Parts: sequence; C-alpha cells; structure tokens
Amino acid sequence: MITPEELLKQAENAMHLAYAPYSNFKVGAALLCSDGTVFTGCNVENASYGVTNCAERTALFKAVSEGHTEFTAIAITGGPDGVPADPCYPCGTCRQALSEFVSSDFDVYLRNGEGKTVSYKFNELLPLTFNLHE
Repeated sequence: MITPEELLKQAENAMHLAYAPYSNFKVGAALLCSDGTVFTGCNVENASYGVTNCAERTALFKAVSEGHTEFTAIAITGGPDGVPADPCYPCGTCRQALSEFVSSDFDVYLRNGEGKTVSYKFNELLPLTFNLHE
C-alpha cells in the first residue's frame, strides 16, 4: 500500500513538469486507483486561460482514458515557481470532476507550508455534492 508521503512525492515530481509560463504557479497531482495504480498530472497553462487544465484533472483524465474509474486518494502539491507552499487545494472545477468518480470518504492529501501532510475527506472539501450517483 502506498503511503500519503509516497503519493505526495509523486505529486511533487509531477509538479516539476508543469507548464505554467503565465502564472508561474506549478501544481502536481498523484491519483491513487483502487488497484494501486497511480496516475500523475501537472497543470498545463495556455495563453487563452480557459484552455488551461489543472493537475488534478490531468491525472483524472489520464486514469479514466486508461480504463481506471475507481480511486481511493489524491495527493496535490503546488506553489510559485514549483516550490511547494501552503496547501494547494483543488479548484471547484476539479472537485466537481472528481465527484463523478469518488466517494465522500475519498482521501485528499496536501502539503502545508511547513512540509507537513494535511488530509481531508472529499466531503469536507465539497459538501452537498451535485452527483447523480449518490
């Protein structure tokens, strides 16, 4: 079983691959599938900001496109110029995208500004989810 720290390390590695020339705020995510497979993602910005994709959705879309739809946890880290800062919470769009596939007790691991792991259950970050599955 992969630990939250190992998952966060994979998220940090993904963060260094981010393409963020406009915000210089790099984010990495590592999504843990129920079978133990991990899919990573980074944010990819675009001059037309609406085309930008977040790290969490990159990891999610990679996983789903490879046939994985059951997940147990995600680790997210990010910060200015790729230096992890305070917890990097998933945006509302990413929370909604994840809600299609995760349960309310899905684990979300973040790293705070002191390098410590902060964890939440998904329902703490998106209460009263708009979801056709629950």
